[in-house]
Amino acid sequence: MTLPDSAAIGAPGTGAEAHFRALERLYAAAAINRLFPSRLTITGAGRARIDFDVTPEHFHAASAAHGTLYFKMLDDAAFYACNALVTDRFLLTTAFNLHFTAPVRAGPVYAEGHWVSGKRRVFVGEARLVDSFGEEIARGTGTFMRSHIGLSGLEGYSPPQPDPHKDALA
Repeated sequence: MTLPDSAAIGAPGTGAEAHFRALERLYAAAAINRLFPSRLTITGAGRARIDFDVTPEHFHAASAAHGTLYFKMLDDAAFYACNALVTDRFLLTTAFNLHFTAPVRAGPVYAEGHWVSGKRRVFVGEARLVDSFGEEIARGTGTFMRSHIGLSGLEGYSPPQPDPHKDALA
């Protein structure tokens, strides 16, 4: 599998780490994550991981995690794996297929995503959801398309700016 040309961001000294950390800040700033507390780590070009805890607040009527949680974490992991390869534009999910293999009752879970294909406009990513026993509990594949939304204009993507008044008071 050959990474897209934009994957040169993964080379040392090319700003990959800055882009990865900016995507992590963008994820943390998203309002939806107040409902689904979780942490994104971009682990490399075309790779992402999301860690979270399943709690009773995520349960459906039969006391296991609702499918909404599965979808959100799998979609986000695959999405951010693909967006790690795109430094100028926000991607949008255009399709996502999800396969449930086991229920989750509670505890730590992680989603790991990776880029599969796509080099210019459309990207394909996969993700798997793993429980605290190391068992895969779900898998998904998504299609993501470049949008007209610039990453640099999104709240959270740019690093926080120092407050000149705060420094003057110190």
